[in-house]
Parts: sequence; structure tokens; C-alpha cells
Amino acid sequence: MLSGNDVMEFRNWLEWAGRYVILTHMGPDGDAIGSSLAMRHYLEGKGKQVVVIVPDSIPGFLEWLPGANDIKVFSDNPDACEELIYQADVICCLDFNVVKRIDKVASAFLFSKAKKFLLDHHPYPGNTFDVLLSHPEASSTSELVFHLICALGDYRKMDSEIAKCIYTGIMTDTGALSYKSNSSNLFMIISHLLDKGIDKDEIYRLVYHDYSESRLRLQGFVLCDKMQLFPDKSTALITLNDAELKRFNYNKGDTEGFVNMPLQIKGVLMSAFFREDAEAGIIKLSFRSVGDVPCNRFSSDFFNGGGHQNAAGGEFKGTMEQAVRIFIDGLEKWSESTEKCIGQLFVK
Repeated sequence: MLSGNDVMEFRNWLEWAGRYVILTHMGPDGDAIGSSLAMRHYLEGKGKQVVVIVPDSIPGFLEWLPGANDIKVFSDNPDACEELIYQADVICCLDFNVVKRIDKVASAFLFSKAKKFLLDHHPYPGNTFDVLLSHPEASSTSELVFHLICALGDYRKMDSEIAKCIYTGIMTDTGALSYKSNSSNLFMIISHLLDKGIDKDEIYRLVYHDYSESRLRLQGFVLCDKMQLFPDKSTALITLNDAELKRFNYNKGDTEGFVNMPLQIKGVLMSAFFREDAEAGIIKLSFRSVGDVPCNRFSSDFFNGGGHQNAAGGEFKGTMEQAVRIFIDGLEKWSESTEKCIGQLFVK
């Protein structure tokens, strides 16, 4: 998948650059952390000084990944993280396409004189990078890390720690290989990762079977009391406000996967999940869809968000009530659309 001048340029950097910073997006998920840690282990194997910096903390279900405990959280110590960014020879930007996705890290990133390398699978990348490897057709950024290592001729140097991180990213960004994974090439990659010694069943358990009692009770509350269905629009919506999150002792990562649950209902083609972030003063938005329903178009049209056709997100500065009203009004406008790719899909 990866070839050409951009790979050669990154290879040239490996010849002289000794200090690397790896950045990923705020609210890091399994692909963000998996790809970042895989890249870190690979670069350290090349004798480089490497640090992974995230805008905010990682969810607990990813803390078992090799190297996760060494990740620097920008919000915990911005001055120290900024100094690392300024000292870097190369900044590797993984799993985000535009600078706003790294939040308060953006200023140091933009002012840094380091070479800037983007490796990502989100559409419409920005233009603030020296080398850009953007492949929206890929299942995940972790898959692209695998391709990059191979393109650099270092497949044989890939160890089990790198393989664990890559598989975790692929697994979490494809819903345990239930979407964006209908590719024989992807399963060939997984077979190579198995050859490197990963236990994919154990990885699944560590990610999906390590929840707290409070998280499971929150899930039950969501399904029983908080899920709204719009049958004539083939759509579902889940909302959680700050008081409800506190009631169930919410910890970061506890709502992971909630947005996907309504898609198990027959006839539901799009699902949305709105979570209040009282500390930041925003509503966090997640959208998922199936088939040809472009939830990224919905996110962009009504919330200035974006993402993939079947997985998108955004933020809303306002109340939950306002966000819900925009959502419902947006569904009405979509259902009135004459575009085949939008309105008519909801009457399948």
C-alpha cells in the first residue's frame, strides 16, 4: 500500500534524525494508542529516542499495552511536553488528519521546527505536514504502521510487542473485525501478526472483558432508559449528561462502544451517542452507520464534525437539549432530501 517518494523521504529522515515525538488525537482510542505505541517500539528498535504524547489521558482498557505507562499526557504537564516537542527532530502524527484534533498540543506542534510526518486513514488531511501518507481506504492507522514497517524493509524486525499494538488498533477500529474489515489483505496482515506471537483471543479479553461493575450497570441504564429510536428514520440516539455519568461513577473509556449498540437492532442504519463533558463545556458527539448511509455527512452538515462514511464524530458547544434538537431537525432535513445517498436510504 505504501510506496514512492514519501516513504523514501521518511527513510532518509531515519538516517539522521535521533529524537522523535509521536502525537495522536485528543480522546485517544485503541487505534490511536495502538498505532502510536507500535511506531514507538519500531523507532526505538532503530536506536531512536522516542516519546508518545497524548492531549489527554488514555482509557483504562488500553493501559496493559506494552509501553502505555510511559505515555506523556500533555494536560498533566504541558511545559515538559512542549519542551519535548521543541527538541524533536521529527514529529510523527498518527490517527488524525488536521491540527485541531490535537487540541492544546497544536500550538507547540505548529511552532516546532521538527519535520512533520502524517500517517493516517481519515479523509481530507490538512496541509501542515512535510510528508503525508493518508490512506482512507485502510481499516486503521495501525494497519498503515504495519505497511510502513514493511515498506521500509523491516518486517523481520517486527516483534511481538509491535504486533500486539498493531492488532489492538486494527481490532478496536473495526469493531472486532465486524466493519471496515472485508479485505483479504487485512486478514493476511493478521496472519502475519499471529506469526509474530500475538494471542488475539487474549487481546480481545483484555480490551472488551475488563469492565467495572459500574460500567455494566451504566450500559444497562443506557439501553433501558436512554436509547431513543426514530423508526421512520432508521436511526437511534443515546444521550448521557454529567449527572447520569456521575451516578454510575464514570471513568474515561466506560462509554466506549455504546454508539454501536443500537446498530444491532433490525432496521437501524445510523446511531448517534451524545455525552456531556461538563469540564470542557461541550457535548461529545459520536456517529456510526452501516452500508451506504454517510454518517460523516450528517456530522459535517449539522455539527461541523467529520470522519469516515460509517464512523464520525464532533463536538457541540451548547446544551444537550440544543444538540438533540439539532439532531432531530437534521433527521427531518435528511429524510426530505432527494439525494439517493442520503434521504432514500432511510426507507430501506
